[in-house]
Parts: sequence; structure tokens; C-alpha cells
Amino acid sequence: MKKIPVGISGRHLHVTQEHLETLFGKGYELTPMKDLSQPGQYAANEKVDVMSPQGKLLSGVRILGPVRPASQIEISRSDALRFKFEAPVRSSGDVKGTGACTLIGPNGKVELSEGVIIADRHIHFSLEEADEFGVTNGQVVSLKISGIKAGIIDNVLCRVNPNYLLDCHLDTDDGSAFMLNTGDEVELVKSYTINE
Repeated sequence: MKKIPVGISGRHLHVTQEHLETLFGKGYELTPMKDLSQPGQYAANEKVDVMSPQGKLLSGVRILGPVRPASQIEISRSDALRFKFEAPVRSSGDVKGTGACTLIGPNGKVELSEGVIIADRHIHFSLEEADEFGVTNGQVVSLKISGIKAGIIDNVLCRVNPNYLLDCHLDTDDGSAFMLNTGDEVELVKSYTINE
């Protein structure tokens, strides 16, 4: 079966237009630095500092564009422990009841009462790619990783959308644990047996 490319996602931030203007000034617009794997998505030149409720500062967190309906920051479990954030594992956009933080930009601050998450493991599929792999939107699968730190990663969400391109998104903790880098490839596993 065809393999799936991996993208290792470092900590990053999504912001609303209102919050962007609070942080950088009225009428401000993001300036793209480089395109990301999904069409229309990009890493922006803009970065902000993110402060935990306990006053620990995560410096230079990059904003991804374009602007979104709600602001959120995606970090790793390692970040959460080191910088004292409350950050449950959630899908992007599912921020109700998640951790708080303060965004600090050159022109102002934004207090978020919720929005700090550890992003779930997920794979983007176009409609054609979903058919090819035999998966549906919302299905949970596993991944087989080869190499010197081979293994199986469970609880990987399938996201299917006509505008998506095939790509598996893992955070830096997962990438480090399996010695994966952006551009590596993994195999889809729908089920497997554990021999006891």
C-alpha cells in the first residue's frame, strides 16, 4: 500500500484578525514566510511570546496563517510540562475547557481563557486519497513506523476534505520518540493483533 508522508509540527499559534490587530496594530496583516503542506496554509513571519498562568514564558511562537475564527496555541506535552501550561489533547479548533495563556506581541497583549492544546495525531486525506486508503472522515487508525526506533502509533484521526492533501501530522514529542523527521513516510494500519 502507498505510504503516507509525515509532517512534524512544532509549537505554533493560530489567531483571529481581532487578536492579530491587538498584538501587532490596527489593520495588520500576516506576512507569509513559507507554504505548508495543506493548500492555502502558511507559516507567517510573525511570532509572539506566550505566557502561562504561572508566569513561564514560551518565547517566539510562530503564527500560522491565514487568520482563524478562534485563537489557539498548539504545543507539545514537553512544552506543557516545562512551561506550566494546562494543555489537553484535542483536535484543532476544539478548545472549549482547554488551558489559558497570555499572548504578548509588539503592540499589545491578549488574554486567552482557553485555547492551549496538544494537537491530536491526524492524517489529512483528499476525497480520492481517502478512497484509495479505504478510510472515512473521523475514523481512527494506527501507523506503522519503520527504522531504528520502529513501532506502532495508535489513536490517529483521519480528516477527509476535498481541499486536503495527503499528510500525517505528529508533534515534536512523537517525532522524537520514533526518530521521525518531516518528509519521512509511515504505513497505515487499520487493525493489528497483540500476541500475549
